[in-house]
Amino acid sequence: MTLPRPPRVLSIQSEVAAGHVGNGAARFALQRLGVDVVALPTVLFSNHPGHGGFAGRAVPAADLEALVEGLAARGFLDGVDAVLSGYLGEAAQAECVREAVRTVKRRNPGALYLLDPVFGDEGGAYARPGVAEAMARHLLPLADIVAPNRFELASLSSRRIESAADAAAAARALGRPLVLATSVPCAGGAIGTAAVTAAEAFLASAPRAPHAPSGTGDLLAALFLGWRLKGAAVEEALGRAAGAVTDLIALSGDAKDLALVAGQDRLSEARLNVRPL
Repeated sequence: MTLPRPPRVLSIQSEVAAGHVGNGAARFALQRLGVDVVALPTVLFSNHPGHGGFAGRAVPAADLEALVEGLAARGFLDGVDAVLSGYLGEAAQAECVREAVRTVKRRNPGALYLLDPVFGDEGGAYARPGVAEAMARHLLPLADIVAPNRFELASLSSRRIESAADAAAAARALGRPLVLATSVPCAGGAIGTAAVTAAEAFLASAPRAPHAPSGTGDLLAALFLGWRLKGAAVEEALGRAAGAVTDLIALSGDAKDLALVAGQDRLSEARLNVRPL
């Protein structure tokens, strides 16, 4: 008996020994949906810096490039259906990611590239100098899906975002096929996630939680991509991904890390209502 080949994602983002951010969130979530994952680290940290400190370092761009070349030479990038990139430890890594995306797309022209431009949040930019600019220059033009939070979307589009309508306009200003905008301000103090194309837009919203653990954006991007690879329409992928993240935030309580393992059933079962925007 031959089993069908599962979708495969090349995930290039942070790696922590403890916690669920970057690859630590994306790998488990995608595998739980039945998606195979090839994961490359952009940083190797003991834990998320939000714990008050960490040990570790960024992976030098030359080492990241060598890892990509090693995978390509041995056929591990053949049959990759999507590339997912997130936090970069230094600006030079953006060119490595760009070449990885190009390699995957040469081997599979139908492969998707989801860029999660992790460089800041409502507290301001936190990525190393030059990272945001390198993402905008080298990665944004290649992206089939871009998944910025409100701060990142405002920075990339040079627009103020005070409403869901503002977020949709800013998303379309990026000129990419699909934008998944998070931390979108909604009526009544709710917070939303919007999926925006040139022709349509959808919004999933929920009450704003008093506390959100690290890794929620990483998890959302991975789940949205996973559901799309499994054949879900944009509207369904949005509802399922946003619903799972909303449930995991609630299950995590005041913890600094997502209760990803304890709440793993929610990854495939949760769903929020979605409305046209």
